[in-house]
Amino acid sequence: MILIQEILVSETVIKEAFACNLSACKGACCVEGDYGAPLTNKEVVTLGQLLEDIFPYLPQKSREVIREQGFSKPQDEGDGVETELMADGACVFMGRDELGITFCGIEKAYNAGDIDFKKPVSCHLYPIRINKNKFTGFEAMNYDQWDICSPACDNGQKKGIKVFEFAKDAIIRKYGEEFYDELSAAAEHYQKTKM
Repeated sequence: MILIQEILVSETVIKEAFACNLSACKGACCVEGDYGAPLTNKEVVTLGQLLEDIFPYLPQKSREVIREQGFSKPQDEGDGVETELMADGACVFMGRDELGITFCGIEKAYNAGDIDFKKPVSCHLYPIRINKNKFTGFEAMNYDQWDICSPACDNGQKKGIKVFEFAKDAIIRKYGEEFYDELSAAAEHYQKTKM
């Protein structure tokens, strides 16, 4: 682990290659798994205020589930909140385009200029996951390695993009530019010393 501004960063975040390849994976990370996307309390409030503007970008079935069950729920493990899931395990904010590739209804509304919230920061950061130790208060950035993302690993290798570089905008959104610059410098130093 590397310590940047009191955030523990896994070495895999700076050494592993990653660049999403949606044409290959079809956005499986929004469908697979047992949990919804982690949400902050502030994001729950924000999404609640923006729902009516997001609804036009969601499939009818998603709108029905949100109206009946809500868009968030307590995490099964831990004391946080996550997005609600559809019966098939997909995020309730997810849709599919004509090619079967997933899209985020929140992000579509943002890209259309209807809202000023891009998407939950946990989704924006993916494949980085932030874990907080409630006893020490430390946050740790970890690379969530998963076989469904093997096309992204191959694509990142081909393009020479590391996990932290792929998630640059999200890291800056979460921790600021100074943090990212320090992380980038640490990654450069790591690459030189490990060669």
